[in-house]
Amino acid sequence: MSTPIAKSWALILGASSGLGAAVALALAREGVNILGVHFDTAAHEEQVAGLTARLREYGGTVEFRNLNAASAATRASVIAELTEFAGEDEGVRVVLHSLAFGTLAPFLPADGVAAVTSRQMNMTLDVMAHSLVYWVQDLYAAGLLHKGAKVFALTSAGDFKVSPNYGPVSAAKCALESHVRQLALELAPSGVAVNALRAGVTLTPALERIPEHDEIVERARRTNPHGRLTTPEDVGEAIALLAAAESSWITGNIIGVDGGEALTS
Repeated sequence: MSTPIAKSWALILGASSGLGAAVALALAREGVNILGVHFDTAAHEEQVAGLTARLREYGGTVEFRNLNAASAATRASVIAELTEFAGEDEGVRVVLHSLAFGTLAPFLPADGVAAVTSRQMNMTLDVMAHSLVYWVQDLYAAGLLHKGAKVFALTSAGDFKVSPNYGPVSAAKCALESHVRQLALELAPSGVAVNALRAGVTLTPALERIPEHDEIVERARRTNPHGRLTTPEDVGEAIALLAAAESSWITGNIIGVDGGEALTS
């Protein structure tokens, strides 16, 4: 049976693993065509090939590009392809910003760990926050964001919680949420919704890079009202549901997808 978003296009930035991959699968099940951008070494080629094969089983078009999503050259080439694939008349229905490449370092040196540098801080903010603005600017200029389109960014509880090495990423998440609000305001006349999703603690490669992730996972398992962690599939299901709505009235929000975790943690 056809769904409201069947045969539309989704651009997923950070598509090869974790939440990005789960969202790609959830949308593909609804008949959405996927253009995924990821940045992986040759060691992950088999994993990416397996994901694209699973996505194609749902019958849609699937195109993955192994490129730096924070690069202006990448934006230009990918948007040119999207214009060809989707066409200006159809545009892009879903844009997901799921870039988790940043520096985990304290602001001050401690226990033999060097403090974050200006270069590291700027890179983290550029990749994990500012790049959302640049992608939306270029998609809008290309005429690919039509009424009913949805832009999603992935934030975390690090926007208000503190841990020793999370400072640069926390700053990026706060900036990302500010960008979401501003883009929601400016895209409202076009009928385009922009929201951030704050997933609960989820076992992803990004989480496993945080030094204290074992403690974070144990606490979430103990306190989540559902008695389990959030899964990538929970987030994929939420985005597929929100993407199906024609309305842009849900916009500018930080939407919790955490099973009530924030209520008790």
